[in-house]
Amino acid sequence: MNTRIRRTAVTVAAVAMLPIALTACSDDSKDSGSSGSSKTSASAAATDTSAGGAADEMSSDEPFGPACASVPKDGAGSFDGMAKDPVGTAASNNPALSTLVTAVKKAGLVDTLNNAENITVFAPTNDAFAKIPKADLDKVLNDKAQLTKILTYHVVGQKLTPKDLENGSFATLEKSKLTTSGSGESYTVNDSAKVVCGNVKTANANVYIIDTVLMPKS
Repeated sequence: MNTRIRRTAVTVAAVAMLPIALTACSDDSKDSGSSGSSKTSASAAATDTSAGGAADEMSSDEPFGPACASVPKDGAGSFDGMAKDPVGTAASNNPALSTLVTAVKKAGLVDTLNNAENITVFAPTNDAFAKIPKADLDKVLNDKAQLTKILTYHVVGQKLTPKDLENGSFATLEKSKLTTSGSGESYTVNDSAKVVCGNVKTANANVYIIDTVLMPKS
């Protein structure tokens, strides 16, 4: 009789403990799942942040400005194509810079620009040259010394990033200085020429296409 009572007591105790054990297991499972979920969320957030940062970095290094839309999507005159050629050759493949290319050839500066290292070129568009009265432009194009002076004023002997242009003063190959100002995707050179397509890469230069021809003061 005593043996039966003891066995019954053990059985009752075991049954009583079962819900507690099951509850404990359930709680452990929830905690584990919650922890795993938190870790996954944190990992995903870190990945998103990293990806976002990389995307911002990439976008900040891309060409910008309204005139960039007219650049060919592929071929030698595209952004990818120009990045493979030195600046003189790259410009010759861009239809919007044909007047500049003609001027560079007349001044005999193609090899000078192509062989230079780490330069920045402020490149006037055809429309920029069209702002100059034709008689005056023809006169300049036929005066090699004056043409060389004007063209070398558009070249800075270092690669400039958009950040550099925010409030800058830079010596040009012509030996005098030009100034830049602006922020974001809006920049001005000498308070007169607007950058219409900036941060264009060539094999040896950063190019900022501008809407006005720059004139040295002296």
